[in-house]
Amino acid sequence: MVRGRRQDRREERREERATFGRRGTATRYRVRQRMLAIGDDFWIEDESGRRAFKVDGKVLRIRKTLVLQDAQGNDQCRIQERMLRVRDTMQIESPTGEVMATVRKALITPIRDRWTVKIGNAPDLEVRGNVLHHEYTIGEEGRRVAEVSKKWFRVRDTYGVAIEPSQNDVLILAVTIVIDMMAHGGR
Repeated sequence: MVRGRRQDRREERREERATFGRRGTATRYRVRQRMLAIGDDFWIEDESGRRAFKVDGKVLRIRKTLVLQDAQGNDQCRIQERMLRVRDTMQIESPTGEVMATVRKALITPIRDRWTVKIGNAPDLEVRGNVLHHEYTIGEEGRRVAEVSKKWFRVRDTYGVAIEPSQNDVLILAVTIVIDMMAHGGR
């Protein structure tokens, strides 16, 4: 029985390396935020350095609002802070206003940050790791679906996001932006 579990775990690690390793199949993005960007606008680039998505910060709003757009300027989703909540909560909405996901920080986080992403009728995503240093994973039912790391780049205020091919890239990128906003305050 123990040998069977070890073998299963080895196979899981092998599969994760095939997806998230250097030559893995995961889609990679580079998020480069400027701390003092007017209106919090910044670009997300794909692994070849092309601009893939623009994050457009809406200026002069009472609550924090960002719009994630594709390279052609089409809205992909809207990120909004939910006011008057006991714990930090932000929602990700589709361009039509439908709630795609709700991101919440766990009330008690003893050692590392823990966040929950509620996605409609799909399985919830769980975020674990060191969010403040951009070193964390996003998982679904015990399986890693995305990885965020600042170690991949030497440039300040830049971190990478690797996303499993079967996932919704826009949603995962929006989740990482929400977590960054919530963890780093008024940046």
